[in-house]
Amino acid sequence: MVGSGVFMVSAALFFTRSVGLSVAQVGLGMGIAAVVGLFAGVPVGHVADRRGPREVYLLMLGVQGIAMAALVFVHSFWPLVAVLCVGELARAAGAAARGPLVRVVGGRQLTRYRAYLRSVANLAGSAAAVAAGFALQLDTRSAYLTLVLGNAVSFVACAAIVAALPPQPPVPAPAGGGRWAVLKDRGYVAVTALDGVMSVHHQVLLFALPLWIVGYTDAPRWLIGMAALVNTALVVLLQVRASRGVDDSTSAGRAIRRSGVAFLVGMAAMAAAAGLPGWLATAVIVLGICVHTVGELWHSAGSLELRFSLAPAHAQGQYSGLFGFGTGLANVAAPSVLALCCITWGVPGWLLLGGVFVVVGLVMPVVVRFAARIEPLADVPAAPTVSAAPR
Repeated sequence: MVGSGVFMVSAALFFTRSVGLSVAQVGLGMGIAAVVGLFAGVPVGHVADRRGPREVYLLMLGVQGIAMAALVFVHSFWPLVAVLCVGELARAAGAAARGPLVRVVGGRQLTRYRAYLRSVANLAGSAAAVAAGFALQLDTRSAYLTLVLGNAVSFVACAAIVAALPPQPPVPAPAGGGRWAVLKDRGYVAVTALDGVMSVHHQVLLFALPLWIVGYTDAPRWLIGMAALVNTALVVLLQVRASRGVDDSTSAGRAIRRSGVAFLVGMAAMAAAAGLPGWLATAVIVLGICVHTVGELWHSAGSLELRFSLAPAHAQGQYSGLFGFGTGLANVAAPSVLALCCITWGVPGWLLLGGVFVVVGLVMPVVVRFAARIEPLADVPAAPTVSAAPR
């Protein structure tokens, strides 16, 4: 997360100022790679289920490191697209393989473990952004190459840590289950689709709010950076607490239902800042950010629980891959959706999108009950807790 955070902050500047590509080329290249990466999760997740998640995850970390290092030699558009596609395919595939590995390592405290993972990941990303900021001040090719190669090294370091875990044997699949069981699980597909719609909220503070602050309110521009800081701090401090009690599919559905209401209230507050005096607009936006982040905490807790609890133990990889497809598709579509609703339509668009989140939240518990009617994990022993590898 530290390496990826550094790259996310510096990628656009590296490609435009160091490689020499246009903003349009960079946007198109990264968009193509994001779409290509969507289709890696399910097949690679299936391989992880059958071959063991640790080995597949290690391979994907290695591919990501090589792809990142290869960016040093990119000087034109199509090589950029090729390298980004390889890296994004490996990232999506690695996330699918990582799912069953997380379940095994988390063991009987999986809910708490996932919450700590998210808190630490947000803290790491913030630290990376600060570190990258110092390098970007130099604005030299050497500085940009240092950030890119630093990210490549981070994958090697991560692989070394993962390699210290003992191998995890695959969970035997039931006879006659079929190779692509997840695509036949209508309940899980429906939950994935609803969660994908809800996942659009991740871009509200990153994409819609900055444009809204600058173009439609009298709030100071430094509030854009403050929004990210407040959001990250609340996630780091409160994610573990917000995840308490979200330990089965029923409680996860209720958490997502609460998150929909929080998103509507938070987005209504941010929309209300238009036309207010600067100091009042600032106060209202900060309130909206805090409420929106509470919704994010509830949604993340519920979403992570559903990802694992509704998936059978022998197919955690491919189920995680499909869930990642829903989230990835939401990330691709979110900028266009938010630009239309929140920026083009203004205040009514903010309220409309918030209303969509409420509806999704209300429907989710019903769909979860439908998806959980067979209880796919009921006859599977709890995953063992992984101990450190012997020295």
